[in-house]
Parts: sequence; structure tokens; C-alpha cells
Amino acid sequence: MTRIIESLTDISATYDAYFVDLWGCVHNGVHAFDEAVAALRKVRADGGFIVLVTNAPRHRASVEGQLDQIGVPRDCWDTIATSGDSARAAMFTGAVGQKVWFMGEAHDRSFFDPMAIIDDPVRIKEVALKDAEGIVCCGPFDPHAHPDELRPQLLLAKQNGLKLLCANPDIVVDRGGQREWCAGAIAQLYTEMGGESLYFGKPHPPIYDLARRRMIAEGRSVSDNRILAIGDGIATDIKGALGEDIDSLFITGGLARDETKTHNQPDPDALDQYIKSEMITPTFAIGYLR
Repeated sequence: MTRIIESLTDISATYDAYFVDLWGCVHNGVHAFDEAVAALRKVRADGGFIVLVTNAPRHRASVEGQLDQIGVPRDCWDTIATSGDSARAAMFTGAVGQKVWFMGEAHDRSFFDPMAIIDDPVRIKEVALKDAEGIVCCGPFDPHAHPDELRPQLLLAKQNGLKLLCANPDIVVDRGGQREWCAGAIAQLYTEMGGESLYFGKPHPPIYDLARRRMIAEGRSVSDNRILAIGDGIATDIKGALGEDIDSLFITGGLARDETKTHNQPDPDALDQYIKSEMITPTFAIGYLR
């Protein structure tokens, strides 16, 4: 049974580290959520360690820059683990070959920046789809266009036996008040068409391994029963936490705001119905991170 809490401090004495999702929990892609920032500052002041675990298809330095721009202060987190870094490590070790077809927006090209932790990296060359050995997908070319519009290119890729490296398993995200498609929607379509998609962000294990390594690099070693995962994606954040056998706090006012009838807090009956329909049960729930 999922317990609805009023604030993070209700349960923070139980945990030493927090794997915190960003989009929908700490910011909306346009500005930071003040209550969320205050909550993270409070648990840090009490000795908690904050790892921002995000399905952003970019390296952590790029995410740091975005956080600065939208007003998420650096004193509310300790380190960052991104889906992009997990996927980049795979790309530079040859997961989709040397010649790749890139899918994404212009700002996603930082994905190809060198990665110092990889010894003898594969020399990646961007080519046309017809010449590619694999696909690097950071998202659609237009986040407002339905992924079905990419079906012709994906059909050719499947016929050529290409693997698709998905840098962001999220299906959708809300930027301000507008919903956008993510790389996960393309990877899902490609898999449904019979292609092979490779995932590295939540809910898949590589990003959690990276989050733990980031903690250790900062001198913190925390057992899994003292880690709390926080996020608004039932199929990413919460499912991933279950797979890692760590507790979770579901932010219902994000992607599932309508389904859970969340205003300040979720409607208990609507939340219960939603959890049953998804067959994924978080440990705790709250309307918004505070």
C-alpha cells in the first residue's frame, strides 16, 4: 500500500541518499520549483546526499548548465548521473558501430563530446542513414511531431539491421505547459516495428550503476535500503526503483497529474486506481516535492 506523505521530511530520517529525477520534480524545463529546491536543501543540511538522476540525453556538464539557466541552485544537489552519460559510454565502446545516424535537435550534439573515462574510444563518424552501422537517438528532430512521422526512416533502419541507441527512455515530458515527445517514444516504435533498441536510462540498470559510482567518487557509500528514488514517471523512476530494490517517492503532480487528480495532493482513490492500472507500486506518494 502506497503511503501519501505531506513532505519529504516526514520520511527523511530513514534515508541517507536520494536519487532525484529532475524534469517534473525539481523543474518544468522553464523554471525551478521553489518548494522542491527548499526540500532538497533541507535534507542536505541534515546530512543527506543528493544525486540528480536524469534521463537527459546529454552529459552532466550540459545538464549543469541548463540547471543554472533555469534557476536550480547548486547547493541543493551533490552530483549528477545522466542517461546521456550511460549511453555515451556505450557508444564510445562500440555498441552501435563507428558510423552512426544521429536523431535529435541541435543542442543534443554535445552527446558526441569526448568522454575521458573511456580508454581507447571508438572514433564515431556521423553519416547518412543509408551508410550507417547504427543509430544514436537523443530524441525526435521536432519534439512536437508524432514519432509515427519517422516510420519510413525507421523501416529502412530495421531492414538494414541497425541497432538504435536510446539516450533518453522517457516517452514524453512537459516543458512548461506543453507536452513533448522524447527518444523513448522513438525507441518504443522501433521495437514495435521489429528493430532492436538499446536503453541506458531509467528504468534500466546502467544509470543506477552510474549514480552509485558518482556517489562513491564523492566519498559516499550508501546501502540500497538507505536510498530513496524520487520521480514523477511511474514507468521510469518508480519502475526503476523497484528493479533496483530501493524505496520510491512518486511525485503525482507531474506526468500523472490528471490520472491521479492531483491538486495539492493526489486523490487517494484516483492514485490507487492509477497504481493498479500500471501494476507498479511506489513506496510513498506526494503531490509535489516539498
